[in-house]
Amino acid sequence: MPDQLPSSLPALGRDHSADQQRIVRTAFAAATDPDPAAVLAAALSPVEELELIILFVSPDCDLDPFLAAARRHFFTTKIVGCTTAGEIGAGGYTDGTIVAVGLPRSHFDTQVLKVPDLAAYDSQAVTDQMVRNRMALQRRTPDWTGEFALLLVDGLSMREDALTADIAPALGPVPLFGGSAGDGVGFGQTFVICDGQPLSNAATLVQVRSSCSIEVITTDHLTPSAQRMVVTGADPDRRLVYEINAEPAAREYARLLGKDPEQLTTFTFAAHPLVVRIGGRHHVRAIRQVADTGELVFFSAIDEGVVLTLAASQDMVAHLDGTLRALSHDQTPDVILAFDCLLRRMEAQQKQLTPQISALLAQHRAVGFCTYGEQTNSMHVNQTLTGVAIYPPPVSKVPLSDLPASNPFNTNGSR
Repeated sequence: MPDQLPSSLPALGRDHSADQQRIVRTAFAAATDPDPAAVLAAALSPVEELELIILFVSPDCDLDPFLAAARRHFFTTKIVGCTTAGEIGAGGYTDGTIVAVGLPRSHFDTQVLKVPDLAAYDSQAVTDQMVRNRMALQRRTPDWTGEFALLLVDGLSMREDALTADIAPALGPVPLFGGSAGDGVGFGQTFVICDGQPLSNAATLVQVRSSCSIEVITTDHLTPSAQRMVVTGADPDRRLVYEINAEPAAREYARLLGKDPEQLTTFTFAAHPLVVRIGGRHHVRAIRQVADTGELVFFSAIDEGVVLTLAASQDMVAHLDGTLRALSHDQTPDVILAFDCLLRRMEAQQKQLTPQISALLAQHRAVGFCTYGEQTNSMHVNQTLTGVAIYPPPVSKVPLSDLPASNPFNTNGSR
């Protein structure tokens, strides 16, 4: 099970580093607080300055009354979000909380697109609206150059691959990152939030334009091995694999690992991921669970004929440290909005690395949630960390000829 709320986590409410945070606002509340929306509203105040609020909500939260209260408190602001498989808060990994991220109108403009039924959406209508939304953003803020698209999608819909591929043509040069909503480790029901309303079998796409500098990232710490296998029996619509190497799937996977097929767990899948080579890169095709009838259930698209490769983990802490440090090479991010796969978190827990990973996330001011899968540009992937680093806007240099002629010094000679 995911870790409980660390005892070292700062008191919930406004980010304790808020005095250093100049642009993006973050706030935190316990999911079981009597009025978590009020806690978040007080911490994000003044809320009327916010263009968008993103909520990452623990499945421990009573969602309907919370969102009803959130709509009252944030009535001037767009509200999006999703349920989680764990949160990334002020102290790193946590559970049982609500993480709120506020983007102020002074630096951000957004267009929100709801896809209310992933089983029957019109892909052409969605992409046409995306193009119109981007044009509207460009007209309203022609001098802003930072852009990204944020996708939140039902993590049990099994439609993330199709949706991401469908919307990719309308992105143009704009980078997309996203996360699949979670339900802890229950895999019962997940929700996305659009216009402050909870939706299942749905997605929310936010197109963002900003005066801030932006860098979208996707990273994993996995290295392909020489051990390969072929999917010889599958049901792609249900993400089920019946056979690997013409043998029952779970049994063959366990044999290749040297393990008892009856002892396969989510921890096993996190420690021994499978990758597939697409477009010159390897992407994880993570196993979610073993079905009651022995099939392997995957988190993302799978089909017969796919060649899967076992992957080995690099040093998880060192890899994440290097990734986050690289984001601060030239300038320190104001915040990193991070979507981290549940399987990465479970691997960290299994290897007793949770405190170190949490410390790194907190040090680099990463906030977000743990997912059932991640989206990056046209791909739905697993066991990655994806997100966006948001930097303060570039400082405009004023030509010396434009400076005022008056003496900038006081009579005592000091500035």
